[in-house]
Amino acid sequence: MLYWLLKYVILGPWVRLVFRPIVEGRDNVPANGAAIIASNHLSFSDSIFMPLEVRRKVTFVAKAEYFTGKGIKGWLVKMFFISTGTIPVDRSGGRAAQAALDTQLRVLLAGNLAGIYPEGTRSPDGRLYRGKTGVARLALLSGAPVVPVVMLNADEIQPPGKVIPKIKRVRIRFGEPIDFARYAGMSGDRFVERAVTDEIMYELMELSGREYVDIYAQKAKSAAARVPGPAKASDPPTAVAA
Repeated sequence: MLYWLLKYVILGPWVRLVFRPIVEGRDNVPANGAAIIASNHLSFSDSIFMPLEVRRKVTFVAKAEYFTGKGIKGWLVKMFFISTGTIPVDRSGGRAAQAALDTQLRVLLAGNLAGIYPEGTRSPDGRLYRGKTGVARLALLSGAPVVPVVMLNADEIQPPGKVIPKIKRVRIRFGEPIDFARYAGMSGDRFVERAVTDEIMYELMELSGREYVDIYAQKAKSAAARVPGPAKASDPPTAVAA
């Protein structure tokens, strides 16, 4: 109930009034049945803007610590994640990825929409990074189509590290659903899962027009953190990857 109140009464109308979303291809999201919404990840605000523009509820997962914070800040963070349809996942014991996968699979098997960021973390510099194969495993285990969606300018509205967003029209583009039925029963084959993931990332690259980098975003962040001097991961790229 809180999700729908915030989406259509308390939060959603104000977000639409202030940021005036421009949305392309919204009808590519199935009106019913399971589907995976796979998005690039430029900003914290991605988890606000995109679900607001999907008529159905989109369920994400997040670490359980977001739901157990203390004080006013902890309560606000908890309410934010609840309001955006996020499910807490216990990340202890080294099973974070599997716990998230199991949770999203239950969402899909119930005929609902599961949201996922295949890169696994926000892009450090606006480029598109290598996808993790969890999205492929979800698609193969559930049989659900994958709807690629790109946030076109969320990093301009709220760059990483910035709390207060800029007032600017947000632009979102949904692509056509991708059906991976041809790989039915092949979950667990790492070559198939990599091929499926790469196809999804290619569609995100085409939809976004962003440069693709064939390394994991987290690895790029870690490498940038080790480099001394003025250059940072947030600096604009100087070359285009082949």
